[in-house]
Amino acid sequence: MLGSYREVMWPRLVANKILRKSVGSNNFVADFPPDTDQKLLEASGLVDGRPSFTSKSILLNQHKTTHLNYKVFVSTWNVGGIAPGDGLDMEDLLETHKTPCDIYVLGFQEIVPLRASNVLGSENNKVSAKWNSLIRETLNKGVAVPHRDKDLSESKGINGISQYFRCIISKQMVGILITVWARGDLWPYIRHPSVSCVGCGIMGCLGNKGSVSVRFQLHETSFCFVCSHLASGGRDRDGRQRNSDVNEILTRSSFPRGSSSLDLPKKILDHDRVIFLGDLNYRISLPEEKTRLLVESKEWITLLENDQLRMEILNGQIFRGWQEGIVKFAPTYKYIPNSDIYYGCIAHKKDEKKRAPAWCDRIIWYGNGLKQHEYTRGETKISDHRPVKAIFTAEITVLRRGKNIRNFFFSDRFEDRVDGYNEIDSKDYSWIST
Repeated sequence: MLGSYREVMWPRLVANKILRKSVGSNNFVADFPPDTDQKLLEASGLVDGRPSFTSKSILLNQHKTTHLNYKVFVSTWNVGGIAPGDGLDMEDLLETHKTPCDIYVLGFQEIVPLRASNVLGSENNKVSAKWNSLIRETLNKGVAVPHRDKDLSESKGINGISQYFRCIISKQMVGILITVWARGDLWPYIRHPSVSCVGCGIMGCLGNKGSVSVRFQLHETSFCFVCSHLASGGRDRDGRQRNSDVNEILTRSSFPRGSSSLDLPKKILDHDRVIFLGDLNYRISLPEEKTRLLVESKEWITLLENDQLRMEILNGQIFRGWQEGIVKFAPTYKYIPNSDIYYGCIAHKKDEKKRAPAWCDRIIWYGNGLKQHEYTRGETKISDHRPVKAIFTAEITVLRRGKNIRNFFFSDRFEDRVDGYNEIDSKDYSWIST
């Protein structure tokens, strides 16, 4: 009887999940809603008789442009279904005092256990809200909290830069979460945020595996960040499935173009700056015993020569044109949680699968305009994965109107503040992502 019940209920649960899946590129969490683009532009003096952002090509032809650099922090972490505790120190991951950045992009996998109730049921937003709360607390430690947008002057630091970070976009699909944070003086110049979710898991469509992609435009440069969790397993067919997942993500992810005058990027690779991050699950194509010996002796070069992702990038099939920084850190998977011991190095149960160490967690990028300065891992031990992080310099195209270029503290900044910015309808949306 139970078997027949499952046979009836399983397709129904899957169908219900697909049908009630949230649609729409604006279905995400942020500290200000996506329809504030126009208000921010008006407040920045870029409409109402002055040039508006309705045609990028026209603007670039009519105004002088300059190229400035901003620091972008990117991380990925499979947290193994472990909810963050109140005492979790995010500073080990973010290192805000060591290398302050302008934009922070954090990707997570398995923020909830990948059991049927989470895959087929409603999204558990409490866990993602907790992660966002911890990120907010860490990024804004010691910074005065602006209660309303008109109070931003209270949180200004050196050279008048607003040091307060807010969430510009955050999106969850089952266990995948990507959350993007920007410093206060950049908010008026971030436009057209949207998301695209692709499920590659059960039945090729559910979200236990797949990706959440987010895009936005900063000044005249478009960004796309793809947070993914690809198929697991060390067999040859698992590697082929991972490649298939990547192809599905690049093919099925889609963003709105906007009006005909905007002509925004539609596909992932259409954007100016693209970064792909996540638990990509690629393994090392060596026998388990040899892999463990090479890991123990820290023979990273030999191991990387047999790393599946590196081989895919060099082969130029699925990852043609993609780049990865030099890996100088130990494999990030699979650890016994709360230890420095790789799984399988001590006695384990007979029915447990053996998993050799691997660099499952990676950050790669596509195209030009990005320069990587750091590629390393964190050492927080709550999961069977270690987090991986990178710092990039991103070149940004900026319209130059008058003498508004300044050298700022952390990097070259562009500030084009005008009277009226503080006149934005200052509703406090900060509760949304905490």
